[in-house]
Amino acid sequence: MDTSASTTPTWTAYGETLTSRLMLGTAGYPSPTVLRQALDASGAGVVTVGLRRMVAGDGGDNAFLNELLPPLRARGVRLLPNTAGCRSAREAVALAHMARELMDTHWIKLEVVGDEHTLQPDPWGTVEAAAELVKAGFAVFPYCTDDLVTCQRLLDAGCELLMPWGAPIGSGQGLLNPWALRTLRARLPQVPLVVDAGIGAPSHAALAMELGFDAVLLNSAVAHARDPVAMARAFGDAVRAGRLAFEAGVMAPQDMAIASTPVSGRPMLLG
Repeated sequence: MDTSASTTPTWTAYGETLTSRLMLGTAGYPSPTVLRQALDASGAGVVTVGLRRMVAGDGGDNAFLNELLPPLRARGVRLLPNTAGCRSAREAVALAHMARELMDTHWIKLEVVGDEHTLQPDPWGTVEAAAELVKAGFAVFPYCTDDLVTCQRLLDAGCELLMPWGAPIGSGQGLLNPWALRTLRARLPQVPLVVDAGIGAPSHAALAMELGFDAVLLNSAVAHARDPVAMARAFGDAVRAGRLAFEAGVMAPQDMAIASTPVSGRPMLLG
């Protein structure tokens, strides 16, 4: 008997079919070798890299671009450059254009920081930059909060996909507001949604998938693990399990106990 409900966990982003629902960052790994092994173990279909770190001469990111990117592309893995570290829409737009020239992709993960303590994205700057980048032909993956109105404004600006946070980036706190994420999923049923930032454990990723999100993006939880390769594999398994659970139908929580084997009438002894 076949017990698998979904053996091909595909989803679509900007018209392209992706064969993995896990997206992985490339920063902070102990070495390029560990990064390559973790990417292989995760099964990630999209990897993101910070262009600002490359411009600043970050050895890890340069090694990724020069050594790891060609074999990943040969396997169909997509590159998603990001504008991490940008503090204004103007800066993010300029960096996106540079990324398109350098990395030969019109995909861009848009980040415009609005607060230095939480690294919370600036909603006004993000919407402004998104609108300009969409007009310039970019496929924009906007990093945003879980605020429904901000998300709607990004869709109005031409974004076809949203990346709301689970918690502040790098915090590992998981999904701090499941209600808001559940609301986004319910109100935007046809929009690809990716939980980005704050995920610290495979169980957090599984929960995001159980809520019906299309994918998750994470970095620190793998890069800073004691064994990044094993953790990458654990996240790959968790994402697949969470999606399978969503498709199978997670039971609704109840306010009181409900016997799994109900009986009627008075108890009796069987001899």
